[in-house]
Amino acid sequence: MSILGLLIGACLAGGVILAVAAWLGWSPPPLPTRSTTRLTAARDRLWKSTLAIVVVAVVTRWPVAAVAAGTVTWMWPALFGGTAEGRAHLARLESVATWTESLRDTMAAAIGLEQAIIASAEAAPPAIAPELNKLVGRLRAHVPLPQALAAFGEDLDDPSVDLVVAALIMNARLRGSGLTGTLTALAETARSELEMRTRVEESRNSLRRDARIIVGVAVGFAGGVMLLSRTYLEPYGTAMGQLMLMLILGCFIAGFAWIRSASRIELPERFLVRPQDLVLEQSVGGR
Repeated sequence: MSILGLLIGACLAGGVILAVAAWLGWSPPPLPTRSTTRLTAARDRLWKSTLAIVVVAVVTRWPVAAVAAGTVTWMWPALFGGTAEGRAHLARLESVATWTESLRDTMAAAIGLEQAIIASAEAAPPAIAPELNKLVGRLRAHVPLPQALAAFGEDLDDPSVDLVVAALIMNARLRGSGLTGTLTALAETARSELEMRTRVEESRNSLRRDARIIVGVAVGFAGGVMLLSRTYLEPYGTAMGQLMLMLILGCFIAGFAWIRSASRIELPERFLVRPQDLVLEQSVGGR
């Protein structure tokens, strides 16, 4: 009975809190956008870089080492990160290829494009399920199909997806035949690009792993020498020693930046117009 009483009391207290919050006009915070997410990530990197500068400055009393530690900490996601982002990109590309094949098979049943999109969203791949649900929601809200498709491409923000979306927009406008064959060719293209990007991502992961090993060995060696033979590092405490340390650490950072640039994939620019541009184009054409 005591547990039941506690549960009832907690429910009553929660109801009172919710009633007061509603009376005061409280509303849930908005969902994070890309800009707020980037700002949060930048703040996180800033305090980590500051902490690294303070710790290295206190331990070594070398301003060059402290600045280098803060610089490497700030640049760490750009230099050695990207694994999760690369995997997410590959998963999204594979999901687009799978959805394109599903849409093609659904349209083979001689139903319209809009109905096929709604039907294919019921078994959507997880990587693009939120964007597909938004697309279906726009269609059910009677948003014109070309504009809804353009917004779908904007949500995914991928040049490879633009090919599929552009083909669907053209079919929605012209109501022509042959979309099934086009979707088949686009799905095969997406599969080929997925295979190529998978190989490239594996090589990039190898470079990132090698770079992390180099950093770990260098930091471990410097820390070991500092703990076991402090006198060996005394020349770096002078002005000339700091200058040489700046040169050495600068070469390390430049080398890591070169490794990063060598492993980066430059994606082509998106060519699909924004939904608002499509609306403006239709309004001008209607006049």
